[in-house]
Amino acid sequence: MSDDTLAKRNAVVLACAQSLGGASPAIVVSLGGIVGSQLVTDQAFATVPVSLMQLGIACGVIPAAMLMRRLGRRNGYLIGALVGVIGASVAASGTGSRMFWLFCLGTFLCGVYGSFVQSYRFAAADTASEAFKPRAISWVMLGGLAGGVIGPQSVYWTRDLTPAAPFAASFLAQGGLALLAVGVVLLLRAPPVVEKRSGGGRPLSEIMRQPKFIASVTAALVAYGLMSFVMTAAPLAMVACGHSIGDAALGIQWHVLSMFGPSFFTGRLIARYGKEKITALGLLLTAVAAIVGLSGLSVAHFWIALVLLGIGWNFGFIGATALVTDCYRPEERVKVQAANDFLVFGSVAIASFSAGGLLSAGGWDSVNWLVFPPVAIALALVAWQGFRRRSAAA
Repeated sequence: MSDDTLAKRNAVVLACAQSLGGASPAIVVSLGGIVGSQLVTDQAFATVPVSLMQLGIACGVIPAAMLMRRLGRRNGYLIGALVGVIGASVAASGTGSRMFWLFCLGTFLCGVYGSFVQSYRFAAADTASEAFKPRAISWVMLGGLAGGVIGPQSVYWTRDLTPAAPFAASFLAQGGLALLAVGVVLLLRAPPVVEKRSGGGRPLSEIMRQPKFIASVTAALVAYGLMSFVMTAAPLAMVACGHSIGDAALGIQWHVLSMFGPSFFTGRLIARYGKEKITALGLLLTAVAAIVGLSGLSVAHFWIALVLLGIGWNFGFIGATALVTDCYRPEERVKVQAANDFLVFGSVAIASFSAGGLLSAGGWDSVNWLVFPPVAIALALVAWQGFRRRSAAA
């Protein structure tokens, strides 16, 4: 098989796995803050379960990379899916027993599962040609479309199945989806994830000092961090404004669909207009989402803001991911991908932890006002990198 034939096959498999694994964070985001608010008296801690999921992703990326380097992508992803089953089961148990710490442990383990899922996009690029890499990444992210429906709909249809333990059934459904992912991952035919023996490439510190690495990672962490920051606060803000839990769950569903829906054409847009321009467009849309959020408190305002936030994340994060692939050689990919995801998801975890306290102290407006400074910094770095690339080509 040609490289792109194999890459297309793997991208389809990983997209299916993404549709199942991508449902996991949608469920935790939809319910984490709401369940948390029922288990603690101080509402500043209500979003801690969601933040711990993000922390789980950050803590899991380096161990996941080391595990896959030793055992291969497929075996690593199988272990990750089993962690997802365990995490969802623990979260369901914490919900049913009304033990906040146990619920938080479960969402943290769900985040560790997410650290494996997040690397699907890099696995799709491993066997792709340079021309096909952006599309391979987009194909995998497209799998999140199904996850964006499956996750919130699982909440909608299972939330009342266990009246004595509200929402416990939703987390059990989450575990069932992770179990299904095991069968999908078995179809993956990825090359061994090992570094070449001839030195393993440049030192990581040298790679990370590259201006293009700094620009791409900053754009990725701003795109993902702000998305997580606003998304974590949104369901609680909607309920606080008198909207129903169903409206909040559907808002997250539209948000997740908007995150992954543009992947139908994001790769082609990057190929036509360039990585920097599409990344910058994503950052600008994130700022527009904050403007809509500041404009009103109706269901429509929340939903439109969440949709724009999702599209902005798609363009910004996929564009930044494509930029990162320019920063390393084949033998360096494992350590650079792990470093990139650790930086991005570490920042995401910090942003998520901040959301609950800021929402409790300053309200929904303060959440949206804080979007603008990071966007401005990331835009400046991406524009600078685009200028340097054009100057080098001239």
